[in-house]
Parts: sequence; structure tokens; C-alpha cells
Amino acid sequence: MDIIFEAEARDIDPVAIVDDRIELSQQPDPPVKPVAPYTQEIVGGVAVELDRVDEVISRYLLDNWMLERLPAVDRAILRVATWELLFNPDVPVKTAVVEGVELASEYSTDAAAPYINAALDAIAGAVDDLRAENTAIQLADSVVVLDSAEEGSGLGDDEAEAPRVARLRWLP
Repeated sequence: MDIIFEAEARDIDPVAIVDDRIELSQQPDPPVKPVAPYTQEIVGGVAVELDRVDEVISRYLLDNWMLERLPAVDRAILRVATWELLFNPDVPVKTAVVEGVELASEYSTDAAAPYINAALDAIAGAVDDLRAENTAIQLADSVVVLDSAEEGSGLGDDEAEAPRVARLRWLP
């Protein structure tokens, strides 16, 4: 959570912060603690899926709350917990919610824990549908196009002599 918070505050890539901390932790008298592998996974996951995570959080915030108007620490907490809910099925849903609320209780204002709890509970209640949406989005992003071999491929100019070759091409 603190790396996601720092990245937003400094307007830099959170993965770069992780890389810097890893490098600093390997110095003879390290000024920072080593970055745990799971922390690296969370930070990388939130960075890659930030648009999706923010879209889901915004969808499930109470009507009078807007993501961009929340304190940065609350956004960081919501982003970490929501990423775990959506993209890490190894973390029990209840655990992600409880840990998010505990982080809010420890690091944010008294008002934060209740609305973070409400948002995460709502996301948790729809987690199966949201994960299915993620799968559909990933499939849509990985469309396969069947192309015939391009002219000048070295197969010969005479179609009667050279068989047609098909190749798969992944579209971004």
C-alpha cells in the first residue's frame, strides 16, 4: 500500500519504486528493507491493471464518494484490496476485505474504514461476476486473426507449386 501511495504522490511508476528499493536493500548497510516477492506481485499487478481496478472501485463506491476525491492513502488501500479480489484467487475474499479495512483503520481517518468496508464488501459480493468480466476482457484483447502467408515469403510465386500457408497473429 505504501508503494502505491508513494507512486501516486511522486507521480512515478510504482514498479520503479520497487526496483529502487530492491537495489537499495542490497547495499552493505541497506537504508530500506528488502521488498517481499508478494509485494512485488501486488505492485506490478496494480500497475498493470490500474484502469480496471479504478473502474471497479468507482462502480462500487457509495453514491456520494468519488475515487479521485478520496485521500490518496484510501485510494492506495482500495487499489491493493481490489486487485487482490479481482486478480488473486489465492487470497480469500474475506481476507482481502478485512485487511483493507484494517489498513484504513490504521493509516487513514476514522471516516475511511466504514466507506472502504462498504466498497470492498460490494466488490466482494460481485467478485465472481467481476472475475468473469476480466476473463472476457482478456479474451477480447487476445483476438486471433488467421492470415494467409504474405507474398514474397519465399514459397514461390506459383500457387499450384507452393501450398498456401496460414499463420496465427495475435493482435494487441
